[in-house]
Amino acid sequence: LQKELLKYKQEARNLQGIKDALQQRLIQQDASVLQLKQELLRANMDKEELHNQNVDLQRKVEERNRLLAEYKKELCQKDRHLQQHQAKLDEMLRQLSEANYQQVDLERELEHKEALLAHCMKREAEE
Repeated sequence: LQKELLKYKQEARNLQGIKDALQQRLIQQDASVLQLKQELLRANMDKEELHNQNVDLQRKVEERNRLLAEYKKELCQKDRHLQQHQAKLDEMLRQLSEANYQQVDLERELEHKEALLAHCMKREAEE
């Protein structure tokens, strides 16, 4: 009986050692699981932050695209106005040039008439 008792005590010690080792391993695994959960939580928070940044950037891009479209529209309008003003300016320059030609013609005609008048007055004075 004593031998059997020693055998069972030895077996109980072995089983206790196995139990202790398994408990230690379970504690390590729990710590690893806890660490993995924390990393997963951090990763999910980072993912959410990146998603929010992405949404914000997309909103900014859409806003900039809208502003760009408005600026392009304004630029087209200003180009049209510029073309209209350029056409008016060209027309005014043409009219000014035409008026200068007419002025030169009128000055020549005036000089000619003044010369005729002077000639007539000279003739009348001679007569």
